[in-house]
Amino acid sequence: MSNIMYNIISVMDKSNDIMFKVGYKIRYERSKLGISQEKLAEMSNLNRNFVGMIERGEANITVKRLERIARALNLDIRELFNFSL
Repeated sequence: MSNIMYNIISVMDKSNDIMFKVGYKIRYERSKLGISQEKLAEMSNLNRNFVGMIERGEANITVKRLERIARALNLDIRELFNFSL
């Protein structure tokens, strides 16, 4: 099975997981701004490794930290829960 197909299947398996959805949305918004995980971590006063875990849906993030990330991305926190890309 190709890497691309595996990634698509992996995303589909996690598509109902709220942590994955929020993490994917953060990654999407960060990418639109053209900033690195390291820069987002710096802007939101978080550890870069933790930002990576959030983006992969591996970390159950607090509302306070979500707020800091949203502010760093120039978003209202509610926008992190709009999963229509």
